Formats: sequence, C-alpha cells, structure tokens
Amino acid sequence: MKKILFLVVSHVLVGAVGFAIGIYALPILIAPPPPSPEELETHSQQAVYTGEFQRDLEGSDLLHWGEGRVSVGRQSIVFVGKLAPGPDYKLYLSPEFVETEAEFERLREHMVRVGDVRTFENFLVAVPESVDPARYNTVIVWCESFAQFITAARYR
Repeated sequence: MKKILFLVVSHVLVGAVGFAIGIYALPILIAPPPPSPEELETHSQQAVYTGEFQRDLEGSDLLHWGEGRVSVGRQSIVFVGKLAPGPDYKLYLSPEFVETEAEFERLREHMVRVGDVRTFENFLVAVPESVDPARYNTVIVWCESFAQFITAARYR
C-alpha cells in the first residue's frame, strides 16, 4: 500500500512540476523573433513620450517583472529591454499609474488594451487608430491568462 501511495504522489508531483515548467518554457519556445534594432530605432524616433519599466515595483516579483525603456507614440509603442517570460501578455494604457493586480483590476474599465506582447526581449506594438496615448499616462504589461501584473511605466 505504501508503494502505491508513493507512486501516486511522486507521479502527481512530477506531473505538476512538468506542467509548471511547460507554462514557463512554452512562451519562450514559440516566441517570434524580436523586432530588428532598425525597426525599434525608427519607431522610437516617432515617439512622443518615454518611460521606464523597473523590476522593483510592488506587484512585480521573481517571475513577473520587466525592465527597460518604453517609448510611446501615436502609431506604436516600443520597448527596449527584457520581460520575464510568460503566456498571454497584453499591453494596456491606463489613466493612472498602477503596480499591483488589485490596482489594475480596480482601474481596468478605464484602461484600453493596445495589443499583444509576443516577445520578451524588446517589442513593438502598433497602436490602433482609435486609441489616443495622450489620454493616458501609464503603459502596463499584464498576463491575461493568470490575471498577473508584470510591470508598468509612467510615460507622462
């Protein structure tokens, strides 16, 4: 009986660890190549605002962080830096700076989702024509699947 219990527990544990590693590794394995330095530079030059993602935000932790420079323009948002890898990242603009899940959820109805973040080292996201970045002051990376705050930067 002890042997069967040990086998069940060990298999469940190995399965859980494998699942967790898969959640972390799969986005890295399927991520497209980041934009070229030339693309980043061209779009950065068109930016009107800039900000910094920092690792030490209240809602960031060892597995959920970002650091680097973000440039916000009328047509695109450019990030030069690194994000902790994860699934289903979305880019939002917010009228207020937030740095926790609770603050994000409280203000979510006043935010606008700009698009998907598919790379973890540098990204370029097109701003839809219907979105005016001047109406907001903060850019946020959010994991939609797990309702997890990743990082934020005030840009004006």
